[in-house]
Amino acid sequence: MARGFLCFVLHAHLPFIRHPEYEYFLEERWLFEAITETYVPLIDKFDELIDEGIPFRLTFSVSPTLLSMLTDDLLQQRYLKYLDNLIELAHKETTRTSGTEFHQTALMYRDRLVKIKHIYAEKYQCNLINALARLKHLNRLEVITCAATHGFLPLMIHQEAVRAQVGVAADIYNRHFGEPPVGVWLPECAYAEGVDSIIKEFGIKYFLTDTHGVLFASHRPKYGIYAPIFCPTGVAVFARDIESSKQVWSSNEGYPGDFDYREYYRDIGHDLEYDYIHPHIHPDGIRVNTGLKYFRITGKDDHKAPYNRENALRKADIHAGNFLFNREHQINYISSLMDREPIIVAPYDAELFGHWWFEGPDWLKNVLRKAHYDFDMIETVTPGDYLKKYPCNQVARPCPSTWGNKGYNEVWLCRENDWIYRHLHIAAERMIELANNYHHSSGLTERALKQAARELLLAQSSDWAFIMNTGTMVEYAIRRTKQHMHNFLALYDQIKSNYIDAGMLFDLENKNNIFPDIDISYYRKAV
Repeated sequence: MARGFLCFVLHAHLPFIRHPEYEYFLEERWLFEAITETYVPLIDKFDELIDEGIPFRLTFSVSPTLLSMLTDDLLQQRYLKYLDNLIELAHKETTRTSGTEFHQTALMYRDRLVKIKHIYAEKYQCNLINALARLKHLNRLEVITCAATHGFLPLMIHQEAVRAQVGVAADIYNRHFGEPPVGVWLPECAYAEGVDSIIKEFGIKYFLTDTHGVLFASHRPKYGIYAPIFCPTGVAVFARDIESSKQVWSSNEGYPGDFDYREYYRDIGHDLEYDYIHPHIHPDGIRVNTGLKYFRITGKDDHKAPYNRENALRKADIHAGNFLFNREHQINYISSLMDREPIIVAPYDAELFGHWWFEGPDWLKNVLRKAHYDFDMIETVTPGDYLKKYPCNQVARPCPSTWGNKGYNEVWLCRENDWIYRHLHIAAERMIELANNYHHSSGLTERALKQAARELLLAQSSDWAFIMNTGTMVEYAIRRTKQHMHNFLALYDQIKSNYIDAGMLFDLENKNNIFPDIDISYYRKAV
């Protein structure tokens, strides 16, 4: 019988990037790389575990923006084109590397990409939400939602704006999975007082915070971070475990930095001759990652030795055993201090597995298999499972917190991005005005109201502030913020003047077509 529970939570999210006005758009590759390197490999490992009869449980958060992109016909077709080009390159590589120490790795990439296309196009008909729904139906995944566009909720000063982020997310989840979400991943694990009240309105049972969100709660938690607490509203809060996170995330101690694992920063898109690689990078000649990498981490200097797939997989198996060995000791000690089984919550960005850490999906599969066969003390569960087993928990209000640098709001409110918030606040105020004054509209006006709400939600994405803070792709993040604000203000003026530019509206509906059934009533003030 298990003495404690291990709760993996993978958060899959990307900002909504869709540009039908261009034949090729660089930032759309973020989605294509994530599908190829993370989402399909993870789904494949989950399917393998099901075929082996392993009764694992895992929580998978899919953001509404990612859900929308994964189910978009245009992006699905563009991804197939991207994948076919990559498979063509992989075939070329098997010829180029023939007789070299890189040949086996090239063959691995070719076979891997062909399999990915089969899984994506044939097994799941180009729609990976079908895969998540299947895994959910088989009781292996607890699929949860996130805020509509990953908006940073604590910095929204209007309650209606927060309600729209949560309500729109709950609606699109219900549309695709046929029932309301049981849990929500708060964007950036960012909590502030009042957020739980809105979550409760939509029947959501729990959310997650970083460690200090629970440890520094209004009352000292009796079980620390090894059991949930209830907000005064009755919504449960689960906190991230420090030890299990450090073993995977830490740049100094984490598994992904092992010298046998694949080196992320050496890619043939940058290393090979331009004339050879040109058909497989940006049409304008901008060098980009292809995902084909031939070196292992090797060491901390610039010298890189060839990647050996067998050695890397062997190390992933060793690390899986080590992870569970440490969890077993952790549970053995903690359970001796509690009158219930502890839950160790291990949340990660899904993109860590496969994209940043190439062997990550294999490691995760090994952990789930070993937990079943070799570690009787540990059982994998979801937050929903734990709440069913232990429906009574301590009541305390979590501390305002995030899982960003230094634990609070600094990443999303700093010198580089603070200018955006006055615009977002004014736009939210005007959206509330429109929702209250035009709720009996129809025709063009109704369409304009819905598109205005879409533009506001897209402008509120926390990704733009994050990118401005980190200093990568800043120009694109600024442009997206300003463009959505410009679109919103134009629609606001047209609605107020009772003259809708039908051509402009049609164009925006075509470009920014997220949330087709959006309900603007969430922006109305409570009576």
